Amino acid sequence: MEEIFRLGEISCPSGTLVVVDGGHLGTWSGARSPAEIDPALLGIDDPAMAAEVRNSVDFAVVGPDASAAARTFDRQPGAVLHDIPPSRAGKLESMFDEHCRTTRLDARLAALPSREPHAQRARRTAAQGGGGFLMFGVPVVAVGGVPTDRHLPVLASRVDHGEGVGPRWSEISVRMSEATPQSSVRLGEVGVDWARVLFGDTDALNAWQHDEPIDGLADVAFWGAAAEEAATKFSTPELGEPGEAGVRGWAGLPVAQAWEKARAVQSWKEETGRRMMVDFCPHSHHWQIMRQVRASEVEAGTVDIGDARLLCAMTSWGDGYFPVFADLDASGAMVALRVSFTDANE
Repeated sequence: MEEIFRLGEISCPSGTLVVVDGGHLGTWSGARSPAEIDPALLGIDDPAMAAEVRNSVDFAVVGPDASAAARTFDRQPGAVLHDIPPSRAGKLESMFDEHCRTTRLDARLAALPSREPHAQRARRTAAQGGGGFLMFGVPVVAVGGVPTDRHLPVLASRVDHGEGVGPRWSEISVRMSEATPQSSVRLGEVGVDWARVLFGDTDALNAWQHDEPIDGLADVAFWGAAAEEAATKFSTPELGEPGEAGVRGWAGLPVAQAWEKARAVQSWKEETGRRMMVDFCPHSHHWQIMRQVRASEVEAGTVDIGDARLLCAMTSWGDGYFPVFADLDASGAMVALRVSFTDANE
């Protein structure tokens, strides 16, 4: 039997809601060009590859048949192709020209003068009826017309899939109204690499601090086989974070002091060859929301940024590509925005 859980609620004062992997928000460019994002945040340390990322280009599909050409070319969602490395740009243009010749469509690729910021991608996508776009290759969904005058409940349904799988979410939805859905439209899919999905107001995401502390403080945490030995050596108490029993460390230290303690414990670990994990945890928005997630029975948490409330929840399925739907009432108004996990895993 399906069970329904209330994960929390969101608010979306801009009216444009983004569905994204919360672990990737360190690479959200906001109003800046994505070229300003350090490729190291993408796990890229090779200089040549980093240059490819920094110097990538965006192409708009233009011409009388632009919509049909973009849809049938089917390389990225929408009529803008984002983040094309310069070494592949010429080949992509040739492939698109050939596609238009064979399909007899009147369209071409036009390089944009600068790369489109992620917030602008979200707003443009929402204004065009909602859908998907790529953020450094990761699929993201944006939709407009979200109520701005109230908090919206976020509900999840869970099904027991039996031995070997167990209870997992079948879907998570943001409810816009109490109306009964009459139809559904697939908007796109959200790509998940960090086992979590976040629902957030576009403008609030521009103020998101993924790694930088909000209050100038940080924690140091360590755990593992040698944790008790390290705790004795460094006179370290249990960290005391909800959902993290047995984790040792220090909470709420000034960043410089926390960094020195983290370095000292890490150096001792490396010098002695002890088996242990050491984590430096600035009090960022990501830390704040994940602190709640770890302490929550439903693995969900919220954070307020300005007038917006954002919610992050673990998928319960781990990573993957999960379809996102708009559920509509008889008049075509949006009743709910829904991420389906079972559709992706059947």
